[in-house]
Amino acid sequence: MGITEILGYLGALLIGVVLGLIGGGGSILTVPVLVYLLSINPVTATAYSLFVVGATSLFGSIRNFQKKRVDLKTAVVFSIPAFIAVYLTRKFLVPAIPEIIFSIGNFDVTKNIGIMLFFALIMIMASVSMILEPSEKEAKPRKVKFNYLFITLEGAVVGVLTGIVGAGGGFLIIPALVLMAKLPMKRAVATSLVIIAVKSLIGFIGDVQNLEINWIFLVVFTLISIAGIFLGIWLNRFIDGRKLKKGFGWFVLLMGLYIFWKEIF
Repeated sequence: MGITEILGYLGALLIGVVLGLIGGGGSILTVPVLVYLLSINPVTATAYSLFVVGATSLFGSIRNFQKKRVDLKTAVVFSIPAFIAVYLTRKFLVPAIPEIIFSIGNFDVTKNIGIMLFFALIMIMASVSMILEPSEKEAKPRKVKFNYLFITLEGAVVGVLTGIVGAGGGFLIIPALVLMAKLPMKRAVATSLVIIAVKSLIGFIGDVQNLEINWIFLVVFTLISIAGIFLGIWLNRFIDGRKLKKGFGWFVLLMGLYIFWKEIF
């Protein structure tokens, strides 16, 4: 096992630790770890990422169900358009992307480069969301109020984005639940994990029909990530994860800019 492969599996542990510490954001690292450290094709990496993100979010959701933080009605309303969109994206849209999207002079923007550039853009958007997020304060209890049209549209948009880049999209889901369903922040975070778990795993089903999956590698990588979640939850006793969130946001921003530079130059 080479040094980059060892770093790749350590990256899987880091993904889980970040999720356990700050409650989200760690999954944005999954695709870069798979592509740059473990040399996996970007299309396959986004598929593997859906499985890892879905499985790890599922474990987080179990804890939130036990604490009665999940708003099931909101999760269902948001999840249905999201998982339909992510399944259709993985089953039909991603395979339909041409191998060379367009050319600029002698530079060909291939399917792999296009996916990584789009992923870098999503990373930068996620990082800005983490950096600018106000300190978390529990909102006063208020009646959940739905804007069904906007929640449905947002669910479909998040589903397409998740399908293309393989990330959870919590940075888009949580504001939507706070603004459109009027959920308090902690309930929005807990509910978003359920939505991410459902749509990611259903999106992965679309890949099983199109790609050859290395199940042994995928299960091992996922189990390491899940172990990282428990390590992160344990570290939460000594470290305030919320204070780390802005710092992690800056790290994700630098990673996004690095991917842009690497793919173009």
